[in-house]
Amino acid sequence: MHRVFHVYVVPAAVFISVVMGGGYGTGREVVEFFTRYGLLGGLFGIAVSAFVFALVLACTYEFARVFQAYDYRTFFGRLIGPFWVCFEILYLLLFFIVLGVVGSAAGSILEQEFGIANYFGMAGVLVLVVALVYFGRDAVEKVLTLWSIGMYLVFVVYFIEVLDNGELNVFHAVTQGSVEEGWLWGGVLYAMYNLALAPVLLFSTRAIQSRREAIVAGIITGATVMIPAILFHTSYAVGYPAVLDQPVPNYWMMTTYTTPLVLGVFLVALLGTLVETGAGLVQGLIERVEAVIKPGESETLGHLPRAAIAVGTLVLGALLGSLGIVALVAKGYSALSVGFALVYIIPTCTLGVMKIVKSS
Repeated sequence: MHRVFHVYVVPAAVFISVVMGGGYGTGREVVEFFTRYGLLGGLFGIAVSAFVFALVLACTYEFARVFQAYDYRTFFGRLIGPFWVCFEILYLLLFFIVLGVVGSAAGSILEQEFGIANYFGMAGVLVLVVALVYFGRDAVEKVLTLWSIGMYLVFVVYFIEVLDNGELNVFHAVTQGSVEEGWLWGGVLYAMYNLALAPVLLFSTRAIQSRREAIVAGIITGATVMIPAILFHTSYAVGYPAVLDQPVPNYWMMTTYTTPLVLGVFLVALLGTLVETGAGLVQGLIERVEAVIKPGESETLGHLPRAAIAVGTLVLGALLGSLGIVALVAKGYSALSVGFALVYIIPTCTLGVMKIVKSS
């Protein structure tokens, strides 16, 4: 049972925990990529995203297993050779965008809801990220896994509360809803938008030992990462179409259709998820550094070097965010998504599969 947990649950939980903060925290992405294409069209888009996630992650996990590539530098060195640097450039841009957004979002939530000054709130979250990374990969995996499970429970409670408070037959409204043009591309783009983080989180897949395990783990991750999208999108039927114009759909839905207790628990859980996102990204970078220092060895850096890397990257991310560079780069995020598709998604599902077959 212990092995099953590490093979199938840990990779999914780690990936979901990093995606969850930005992807599901505010609900804005669910609206932009799914709900705006109609209640039924959004469900179609979610199904497309789940398929793309499962396909790419299954190929990624198997490629990592076959070539023992558990950091993104080694992974892309084996996949596209000298062109690995293309992913590094794209990822570093994404890395600092996400860190800037995580710090800013955490600070804003603490200031608006709990009266804590923005900078103190941001600093507190960054300190928690450093503390988590300080204790190494095992600590990161355990905390990310447990918190993800807890966050899922919060999502389910929110979903039940909304359905109880609404006067609408939600499931009938969704299944009989409209299908707007663009749902297919919305589903594909959402998957590409988030899959870029997968190669950075390969440290969580070391327990996988067979092709069957890699494929099943990829399918499980692809399916479970979209469960919150289904819950939120379906719940938006209660406030549709007004929810489309809300800057923070989840906050609006909770203040309108749930109790203050549910809102408070959700905000605390969201703050923890933002810490998870930062910790997962920093741990992925540490794995990359360790692969350069001592290739083939695991956990070569001590506590203090790991903490130093975390502090340096988090401070730089916060500074870039305050200077507006993050916002500037974020405007071209669709271009980044296309770049990741060309460098990672397409090569993994074509060239990567060919190399896996040849190695068999």
